[in-house]
Amino acid sequence: MKFSVNQKDLQNSLNYCQGVIEKKSTLPILSNVLVEAKDANLKITATDLDLIFIQNISNVEIAEEGQTTTPCSVMYDIVRKFNNEKKINFNLISENKINLESDKSSFNLNCLKASEFPITEENFRENEFNLNSKKLLKLLNKCKFSVSNDETRHYLSGIFLHITDSDSKNYLTAVATDSHRMAISKILLSSDISFDPIILPKKTIYQLCSLLENYNGDVKISNMKSKIKFEFNNSILFSKLIDGKFPNYFQVIPKDNQKKLEIDLKPFLTSVDRVASVSLDKKDGLRMSLQKNNLNLSVNNSNSGDGKESMAVKFENELDISFNPRYLIDVASNMDGDKIEIYLKESGSPALIKDPADFDSIFVIMPMKG
Repeated sequence: MKFSVNQKDLQNSLNYCQGVIEKKSTLPILSNVLVEAKDANLKITATDLDLIFIQNISNVEIAEEGQTTTPCSVMYDIVRKFNNEKKINFNLISENKINLESDKSSFNLNCLKASEFPITEENFRENEFNLNSKKLLKLLNKCKFSVSNDETRHYLSGIFLHITDSDSKNYLTAVATDSHRMAISKILLSSDISFDPIILPKKTIYQLCSLLENYNGDVKISNMKSKIKFEFNNSILFSKLIDGKFPNYFQVIPKDNQKKLEIDLKPFLTSVDRVASVSLDKKDGLRMSLQKNNLNLSVNNSNSGDGKESMAVKFENELDISFNPRYLIDVASNMDGDKIEIYLKESGSPALIKDPADFDSIFVIMPMKG
């Protein structure tokens, strides 16, 4: 195998592979990427057995076709330190050695046979539909911070994607909760699609988001049983799905929170962040004391001190309620407009948060005691 590839293209590809590959894999082959040179294309594949990432780099100068596997992190570290305008020349000099050189640098990397690479690229075409990449990215970003880290309830450690309908319109709806907070967002579908409800794992979500950041266009999505496939122009992401039943989230959405608090978003976000600085891990309760058109924020930490701040708001009632400030910061950081609306009931009841600039997303936060 002998080929020349543009440094920047290869670096981008290996960067995504780094996100897929497990750093402490027990199988040496899983630390490697599969490199295949064929028909003026370079195909790079990485997997952790749950996730498979494939990227095709086109217009590669191939002198000799072939395939091998080599450690991803080592190759990535070398490639990113080369001049990004240069070509990198690869030459498989033996079954277990590949040479790469550019300018005056030359490296020989260890290889393992391609036949040992655990890859089953399934070609499924069922339930296929297209989504705009930016809409999908927004959907995932609005929910991903609410995904649970609790390993014991694995069905909460992902985003629940399913079809909902409202006013005879169909939506792809995303929900995530860690049982202290919940995020729900949806995008309107232009046509009827066949899509079974799925729970998308956290690692897949973050990989998908990094791919979508740099891509503008349609994403082709197809799922069957326990797997899902996302197809871009030159990349494919396969993922196993979380096996489990997502809880009935409808019953958690507050239905009669009549006390509406309206605040300017940026001052509120910076104020909460400032006051919460007293709490070293931002986990101490942030107390919100509300009177007519006035909000007092305060945090008290027995080890480090206390902080308070007041601001003008729109509110017609009186209420004292405490929240985890991190949760408020996460929600406020994902708002589109310049206002935030918080609908309250009483100090022990969950709050419903809306973004007046995005009617398709809502957030629920449980209050803290005391």
